[in-house]
Amino acid sequence: MLSTRFLSVLAILPIVLSSPVFTNLVLHEQRDDVPDGFVKSSAAPSDQVLNLRLGLVQGDMATLEQRLYAVSTPSSSQYGQHLSKEQVESYVKPAAETTSLVNEWLSANGLTATTISPAGDWLAVSMPVSKASSLFDAEFSVFTHQQTGKQTVRTLAYSIPSALSGHLDFVHPTITFENPFANLPVVFTPKSSPSSKRSKLASRAGPDSCSEVITPTCLQDLYGIPATPATQSTNGLGVSGFIDQFANEADLTTFLQNFRPDMPDNTTFFLAEIDDGENLQDPDDAGVEANLDTQFTIGVATGVNVSFISVGDDFQDGNLEGFLDIINFLLSVENQPQVLTTSYGQNENTISRNLAVNLCNAYMQLGARGTSILFASGDGGVSGSQQTNNCRTFVPTFPSGCPFMTSVGATDGTGPEVAASFSSGGFSNFFAQPSYQSSAVSTFLKNLGSTNSGKFNTSGRAFPDISAQGNNVEIVVGGEFGTVGGTSCASPIFASVFSLLNDELIAAGKPVLGFLNPFLYSTGADALTDITSGTNPGCRTNGFSAGTGWDPVTGLGTPNFAKLRTAVGL
Repeated sequence: MLSTRFLSVLAILPIVLSSPVFTNLVLHEQRDDVPDGFVKSSAAPSDQVLNLRLGLVQGDMATLEQRLYAVSTPSSSQYGQHLSKEQVESYVKPAAETTSLVNEWLSANGLTATTISPAGDWLAVSMPVSKASSLFDAEFSVFTHQQTGKQTVRTLAYSIPSALSGHLDFVHPTITFENPFANLPVVFTPKSSPSSKRSKLASRAGPDSCSEVITPTCLQDLYGIPATPATQSTNGLGVSGFIDQFANEADLTTFLQNFRPDMPDNTTFFLAEIDDGENLQDPDDAGVEANLDTQFTIGVATGVNVSFISVGDDFQDGNLEGFLDIINFLLSVENQPQVLTTSYGQNENTISRNLAVNLCNAYMQLGARGTSILFASGDGGVSGSQQTNNCRTFVPTFPSGCPFMTSVGATDGTGPEVAASFSSGGFSNFFAQPSYQSSAVSTFLKNLGSTNSGKFNTSGRAFPDISAQGNNVEIVVGGEFGTVGGTSCASPIFASVFSLLNDELIAAGKPVLGFLNPFLYSTGADALTDITSGTNPGCRTNGFSAGTGWDPVTGLGTPNFAKLRTAVGL
């Protein structure tokens, strides 16, 4: 007869044997080299705590992508039938087995994770370097950015248990490096007084209102943007705020008094704060980027409800500086803004491919719910987010390479507009070219021939998609008038155009535009003014040239409001 103790052992044996073995590690992600500007300084202190983020393999993203295109393509029978919060989350939510398996692995190693995304596909967990090194078979080191002196702990490769392959998508931050110059605000050049009296300059021939600087009135004249106030209270435009850039309300009042005297000068923005964000109002705290984005959305999208979303430094997305947090915040609410503009980004080669795909999928989710997502393409021409000649091949920017958002380049001058030389554009090395732009891009590549052959990925997602004024734009900062330049100007300008179109669509009982690109590359293309001259040099080349049709400098072109109204069915 078997003893009671032996029977108990036999009873638990199947459970033990059925548990996965987490000791067999396989290489999961790696970098071939250290990003430009960084050097390896030393081994990371074994007791330094790493706040890691685990991206779980998401559910049925292929079907969600199909649904996104169905509701965003004008020729589709489902056009405009945007998905609900619950519908999107049902596609994104990881399989129950995935969540269970990852949590079992963490528990077996004495760790507990916290869910930090609405669909449960992101987990947060902390551990010392010593534990992370053994858990991921990784060599964590201190890397120093030579120009800024900023230090960060990263690894060039890491492994995960083979049992988690197909369940654990990535661990962050591991091989992703920050770009210290990626999110720098635009440069503000002060001047003594507003440009209320203008003398025509031949170099800026065009509407009289544009003869000296770019203001809301100039844009109304140049692009045919109406000055009549929007009427729909449900229509919203979100402005992303990062790196302690604060939008000053007193500066906004001064801006409106001088450049939109027809608007109430007490018009302001709504404020949303995440990650311990705030919006300090001392004149010395006024942010150039934040002021630019709020002044030119409120000043151009007359009457539209503008929200400034201030992202603080308590990041939940682990050294993504709130880039995912702001999207997760918007995905967590029922009534997100119909347009979101962001004037920040980084070089694609600084970020893990898996992480880039995950962030891109977050934009897919928000787009499926009916939000138009616009990002400035960057200010380095073909050399990335900032101008440099220290590159042998062209450097695409992120998230402009993501196919589920709209990238905005910049123009200069008004008679006629030409490509701004700093306007970043090119082809992604991570994301394949989407079908909505294949015809336009193939025409460009055919005309390009062998120029710059081998310096870019001809099969990658091409950007920018559209463009707008990006130079000599007048704003108010800390009570001073001055000018700024960059694609940071262009994104809020074009976002304002789409917000005004959305207002009219809502008033007419029609759905808002949502994800824009399938529309822009089809029925919307003829509603844009093609920019046919100018280049975006970098990497010791002249870069690409603007020409007839789409090009990787100004995209499909700049807005013509009257034609866009017709194109969207108004």
